[in-house]
Amino acid sequence: MKKGLIITAIAILLLVFVGFNSLYAVAENEYACLMRFSEIVGVTNEAGLHFKVPFIDSIRIFPDTTLIYDIPPSEVLTSDKKNMTVDSYIIWEISDPRTFYRTLGSTGEAEARLNAVTYNALKNLMGTLEQDDIINTEDASGRNDIYAGITTEVAELCTTYGINVLDVRIKRFDLAESNENAVYDRMISDRNQMAEKYTADGKYEASIIRNEVDKQVNIIVSNAEAEAARLEAEGEQEYMRLLAEAYNTADKKDFYEFMRALEALKASLTGDDKTVIIDKESALGKILVNP
Repeated sequence: MKKGLIITAIAILLLVFVGFNSLYAVAENEYACLMRFSEIVGVTNEAGLHFKVPFIDSIRIFPDTTLIYDIPPSEVLTSDKKNMTVDSYIIWEISDPRTFYRTLGSTGEAEARLNAVTYNALKNLMGTLEQDDIINTEDASGRNDIYAGITTEVAELCTTYGINVLDVRIKRFDLAESNENAVYDRMISDRNQMAEKYTADGKYEASIIRNEVDKQVNIIVSNAEAEAARLEAEGEQEYMRLLAEAYNTADKKDFYEFMRALEALKASLTGDDKTVIIDKESALGKILVNP
């Protein structure tokens, strides 16, 4: 009886062990490759539990997600024979797990291959461009063309590895230390030339405005002086006319002189304690002495 129980327990344990080795789990962001004698016999990316032949089949897991690989900085040579250091990264994914396993086998090997392929693409493309075209700050769209060209070339080469390259981006271009100062000096010189041109243009425009203002001021002053001279001439003319009317007869002449004398006397007597000395032979003296 005891022997039968022991055999039953052993059988149950074997069944549990076999059953456990017959199942494997797949996550949502994984490819599960079913391996049999080092060959892939099945691939699935359906999350959940799946069955395999125990003790014979094994499982190889690869990521089913978008991956980012930061490529180590590398030096490239431009068409004008100047060194530049390129720091870039690549966005990629596994598109064919079977081909990926057969050609590369691991993500580490894939990153090494991506590094080499991207470096070659960068070297080939940068070899067709001059340094001034690469560091051009006036037209940023030119760098987008660089990115697109590198991405296209790398993507075409990586399809043979079961890899889909989504994008290759350059984080920065660094100048080699030997020519960094020369480039900075040239950029400073260019900016100084632009500043001098703007300053010269500003001074020229200012001189035009200043000359125009001086011209308008001269015109206004000349017109004002002419108008003043005209008004002064008209006033003198009116004054002479009034004098002529005042003296055109003897009575008017006497009356005008009398009124002017009274006005002068009135003006002289304005205020307190005034003393006026008048010649008795003067017209005003004759009026006061013999009214």
